[in-house]
Amino acid sequence: MLAKRVIPCLDVHDGHVTRGVQFGRAEEGGLRNVGDPVELAIRYNDQGADEMVFFDITASAHGRATMVDVIERSASECFMPLTVGGGIRELEDMSVMLRAGADKVSINSAALNNPELITQGAEKFGSQCIVVSIDCKKVSPDRWEVFSHGGRKTTGRETIAWAKEACQLGAGEIVLNSIDADGTKAGFDITVTRRVSETVGVPVVASGGAGSLEHMADVLLDGRADAVLAASIFHFGEYTVGQVKEHMASRGIPTRLL
Repeated sequence: MLAKRVIPCLDVHDGHVTRGVQFGRAEEGGLRNVGDPVELAIRYNDQGADEMVFFDITASAHGRATMVDVIERSASECFMPLTVGGGIRELEDMSVMLRAGADKVSINSAALNNPELITQGAEKFGSQCIVVSIDCKKVSPDRWEVFSHGGRKTTGRETIAWAKEACQLGAGEIVLNSIDADGTKAGFDITVTRRVSETVGVPVVASGGAGSLEHMADVLLDGRADAVLAASIFHFGEYTVGQVKEHMASRGIPTRLL
């Protein structure tokens, strides 16, 4: 069995790592400044993180230039794979980030607006480089809908169906974000994670709700996720990546230990 991955996530706003709750936004005062993204990337690299995800939440040309610099500096200092998302709308955006040192690019709203972008990216750079990030929210007892624009706009799409379509179009990985659980530290949405994991034939990364070691082990075991992504518990020093992996190993979950 392949080792399950632990992936810290850095939301980068104007060159600084921030953290919100349930997709809180900067203009609403809903973000806390956490620190320098490159310093944090090096910290998690040293802790044994399997990968690092950077999300550019600055919708500006200046922010994009800053993110390119962050990726270049992180790639020069870290040995783990880097994924970057946020504001990637066309093939040239993908190319810029991959040239800067990213190993994968993550697309969300752009894929919903133009599903062919998934296929175009997979054909040009390889499916292993194309991650589709899905922000979902439970809207009824047995339905999770896909939201776009940072979780602000419903698309009417059903989550499991969209994940399946994205993979058929060429996505090599799905990051499944629960809007309901995001930043709450109340646990992952295990049910929708399991349904997506059982439906698609590519790795699924569970995101949104990590608050304890048990939460992460549970979504890997019961949710059948291939990896777990977390932010707050790492940024604020509640747990290290190493502690997560030691707990995973104690639960019989295959992992790569330092």
